[in-house]
Amino acid sequence: MSGEWDFSQGYPSWRVPMMGANAVATSQPLAAQAGLRMLQQGGNAVDAAIATAIALTVVEPTGCGIGSDAFAIVWDGKKLHGLNASGRAPGAWSPETFAGRQAMPELGWDAVTVPGAVSAWVALAERFATLPLTTLAQPAIDYARNGFPVSPLIGALWQRGYSKLRDQPGFSACFAPNGQPPRAGERFRNPDQANTLEKIAATQGEAFYRGELAERMVAFAREHNAALSMDDLRNHRADWVNLISRPFAGGS
Repeated sequence: MSGEWDFSQGYPSWRVPMMGANAVATSQPLAAQAGLRMLQQGGNAVDAAIATAIALTVVEPTGCGIGSDAFAIVWDGKKLHGLNASGRAPGAWSPETFAGRQAMPELGWDAVTVPGAVSAWVALAERFATLPLTTLAQPAIDYARNGFPVSPLIGALWQRGYSKLRDQPGFSACFAPNGQPPRAGERFRNPDQANTLEKIAATQGEAFYRGELAERMVAFAREHNAALSMDDLRNHRADWVNLISRPFAGGS
C-alpha cells in the first residue's frame, strides 16, 4: 500500500482520526481542556466529566448553570449506574399555584425548582472520582476569576438570552455587568461565580444546600415572594437509579 491513508475511506462523511489514548468531548473547547487537565493529573473519566460539567457553568452559561439539573449514566467496567439529580418542586407549590395557566411558566421564580446539578457533582465524586472536588472545580474557578474569551456561538446565544432575561432580577448584574452581554472574543470575568464554586467545592456542596449559599438563595427568593425555602434545599437528594434496558443482538 503506497501513499497517505485516506481517513474518509469507507465512510459516507469525513472522519477525523483521534491519535490519543483518551478524549474529552464537549460543546466548548475550554470545558474540554478542564476535563483533560484532570486526566493529566491522574484522574479517571468521571473526574474529567465532573470538571467539564463545572467548567461549562462558567464558559457556556447559555446552556448550563449552577442552578440547573443533571443526569448521568456511568459504566464502571462491570455495570451501568444511573443518577437522577433533578430538583424537586418547592414544597409550597400546589395545583392552585398554577391554576388558570395552560403551561408551566418559562420565566420568573415560578419556573424555578430546587437546583440539582451540584448534588450530581458531589454524588459522582463521592462514588467514582479519584480527585477531590476542590481539584475538579479549579479549572472552572480559574475561568471565572481570571476570565475567558467568549466563543462566537456562545456570544450569539448570550445576546439572545439577554434579550429574553435582562429584566429578571439579578440577571443583568451578573451576565451583562457593563450594560450589555459580552461579544464574541471579549474576555468575561465572573468573580462572584468563582467564589461560589470555591464554597461549593470546599464544603462538598453543603454550603449550597444547607449553608451560606442556601441562605442567600432563600433570602433572595423571599425578597421576590418566591416559594423556595431552606427546607426545599436541605431535603434535596440525588438518586441512584436502575436503568431501563433490554437485550440486543443476542446479548443479555
